[in-house]
Amino acid sequence: MNSNPFILSKFASFALALAVFLPLSGKEHKPNILWITSEDNSIEWVGCYGSKNAKTPHIDQLAKEGFRYLYCFDNGAVCAPTRSSWITGMHSISNGTQPMRSGFEIPASIRFYNELLQKRGYFTSNCSKTDYNLRGPNGRNPKEFWNYSGGDYAGTWKKRKEGQPFFTVYNIGDSHESRAFGDHKDEAVDPKKMILAPYHPDLPEMRNTYAKYSSAISRMDSLVGQAIQKLKDDGLYEDTIIVYNSDHGGVLARSKRFLYSSGIHCPLIVRIPEKWKHLYPESKKPGSTIDRIVSFIDMPKTWVSLTGAEMTDNFQGRIFLGPDTEPEAKHHFSWRERADERFDNVRVMRDEQFAYHKNYAPFAPNGQYLAYMHNMKATGAWERHHQAGKTNAVTGRFFEPRPSEEFYDNFKDFHNVDNQIDDPLHQTKIKELKKELRRQQLKYFDSGLMPEEMRNRMIKEKKTTVYAFVRDPKLYPLAKYLDYADLALTRNKKKLKILTKGLSSEDSVIRYWSVVGLLLLEKEAKPAISALKKALDDSDEIPALAAWAIYKAGDKAFAEKWMLETITNNPGNKMLANVLDWMDEGSFSILAKIPSDKLPKKGLLKDVVKRAEARKKG
Repeated sequence: MNSNPFILSKFASFALALAVFLPLSGKEHKPNILWITSEDNSIEWVGCYGSKNAKTPHIDQLAKEGFRYLYCFDNGAVCAPTRSSWITGMHSISNGTQPMRSGFEIPASIRFYNELLQKRGYFTSNCSKTDYNLRGPNGRNPKEFWNYSGGDYAGTWKKRKEGQPFFTVYNIGDSHESRAFGDHKDEAVDPKKMILAPYHPDLPEMRNTYAKYSSAISRMDSLVGQAIQKLKDDGLYEDTIIVYNSDHGGVLARSKRFLYSSGIHCPLIVRIPEKWKHLYPESKKPGSTIDRIVSFIDMPKTWVSLTGAEMTDNFQGRIFLGPDTEPEAKHHFSWRERADERFDNVRVMRDEQFAYHKNYAPFAPNGQYLAYMHNMKATGAWERHHQAGKTNAVTGRFFEPRPSEEFYDNFKDFHNVDNQIDDPLHQTKIKELKKELRRQQLKYFDSGLMPEEMRNRMIKEKKTTVYAFVRDPKLYPLAKYLDYADLALTRNKKKLKILTKGLSSEDSVIRYWSVVGLLLLEKEAKPAISALKKALDDSDEIPALAAWAIYKAGDKAFAEKWMLETITNNPGNKMLANVLDWMDEGSFSILAKIPSDKLPKKGLLKDVVKRAEARKKG
């Protein structure tokens, strides 16, 4: 796409005019809310947003009757961290719940939005995704605060008391990534007519996976239509606010899990019945488009506001609808860390048009092997195409290490293939977004400046939560860490002495970023090899990265010997398994020497060895 088609009118917040709750027969009358979420589809897969590959007539009809938001963005780009933010109303980086399936404990003081709605008198139901990625103290779980959680969407409101308002989440899994696995068999969708993203090579497997997913989108859309029809059948259509959005972008490789537009730019449509027209965006009529930035973090706070429930301090978003609408944010903040067993760390700050990306783990390619993503035939075909030397600068970049920073004009380059970080014309905007990124990282206590294994160890030693740990400046001096991480990411040889000295710091976070900085210097870090060897006796993520830094700095024989001994004695060392995969052909001789009886039967290391063997065979 050469332009972004999602630019129209402006949403201005409006002052209090009417109360949310209207009197009806002397009783307080509250709106029902049906929140429909579809899994894994960005705006590229929705017809009313200009999709060229999918037809979504039911969603399109909802947009004609409601308000279509043009700039809705997910914060986390993958399901569990996103749902952690939804249920708490907090950025996952504030609680340490941003790595996939991490399950960190959060404090008892954090109130779940469904809990607050129940206290307000709502019948709350979830049909039925509860992948919240967290633990409450003493087993406190957000799942406990649904009156009903199961698959019976059609009957959920029939379980409530007479006259009781309901809030129902209806999650549709038919657009999930798994629906793109296997062969395409739907003759109604022609693979030859699929329009591929510019970063995807034109391969038969790629076209077939696009087509298979297009069919999945059609099934998802039909379920949206059925859900709406159930409301009509039960006479609830004009009593219920309907919200539709996806849970993040997707679904072919380089969308879901990644903070590019295809991974975080999501559809959002809200239909408000006429009896609740005082909740309409100011000066807007049904069928309008709204160009206010809405972040996913805004949603739970808005649901609490619309229902008149108690607003607790944990909510970090902005109310985007109703009489308590708050001023529009100028920027949107996204974050990404580990997905399944694959390490990563990225932050993005963007506005409607421009996006600044900071890669805190630039040594890891976007396209590192991830078993689940490789269940799509398109992913494996793309990687083989690249390994055969057939990709170009655009289609091959996915499999290469990344720069420390990226910058994109999303109006001209929706697919984010033209990195303009060094363009003189954009330096003012880049400076603005970098400043805002730091401000929000500090505001929300970004826990990701300490890597995950280290985070796990530290909170166990301190017998605390990530939430409490990162809010103690003596334990977690975030401003200092942000500065030092920036220094490490510069790849500046002049910083060699500082980084080498940092290896002996008493602060394990400084030692970690020192290793990262020396790793990025590659051969220029040769004078630091002796100090890096001492770092092999460190803990957490540090030794594996130090060994790789030694390898890159020039002492390959020593590094290979250490890696082989370490992975043989500890096959469960996830960071070292990641490093061996990132090394690509450089690790093949190491992997071949691991005794077969030491290899786990499944998991990341097994996959890395298996792939290396296949590569060597051709």
